[in-house]
Amino acid sequence: MSEPPSYTDSIATKALNLPVFAHLKGKRVILASGSPRRKELLQQIGLTEFEVVKSDFAEDLDKKSMSVYEYVKETASQKAITVYQREIEAGQEPALVIAADTVILSKNMIVEKPKSSMDHFRMLQSLRDEKFPHRVFTAVACIAPLEQPVYPGYNLQSHTEETQVYFDKDVSDEFLSAYVADGEANDAAGGYCIQGKGALMIDQIVGDYNNVVGLPLKSLVKLIEKTIYPEDDDFEDGM
Repeated sequence: MSEPPSYTDSIATKALNLPVFAHLKGKRVILASGSPRRKELLQQIGLTEFEVVKSDFAEDLDKKSMSVYEYVKETASQKAITVYQREIEAGQEPALVIAADTVILSKNMIVEKPKSSMDHFRMLQSLRDEKFPHRVFTAVACIAPLEQPVYPGYNLQSHTEETQVYFDKDVSDEFLSAYVADGEANDAAGGYCIQGKGALMIDQIVGDYNNVVGLPLKSLVKLIEKTIYPEDDDFEDGM
């Protein structure tokens, strides 16, 4: 009797036999993010042939002048455009660029990455003590070149996903301090990683789990199809 598959074995090694994945096979696909979590999520759905090219977009948009939806959408879009244009200028046109931005909304304030250990601790305290669940927004932007020479020469599509996250109200300050010291989520929006030790602070979620990790996978595949085949897909932006 053969051994059951391990968790590692369950991670996809090849994409499903779908037209959009067949179209991308052997072509340049770029993930415009240095996040190891997003890299793993792409690999999880079998999209393994891609390059990581980090965007140098400053991510300094004025949060006060736009809604959270506008903020994450514009940030993700600018990340994608920055990388796409850089590759075009270098004479290396990609077939697809995928970019994303994740923020947390708590008490009607956008929460991003912690700036220091003390900021990290207070951020987690605030999420724990908030009466209502905080909301995680991930905007994904995809760019693919157009076959026809029409300005701007590419098709840019985006989608924004929302997930509600309930913190465990019984998590102690001692635990929060230990988590901050662990360093797992120093570079994560909201200061925790739900796929790691941060899961110990979470009571429940409503929505897409992978959205909290960094990429809403089901919506991402639909978005890639819409970007590659804009005339065939009726997928609507999540805004």
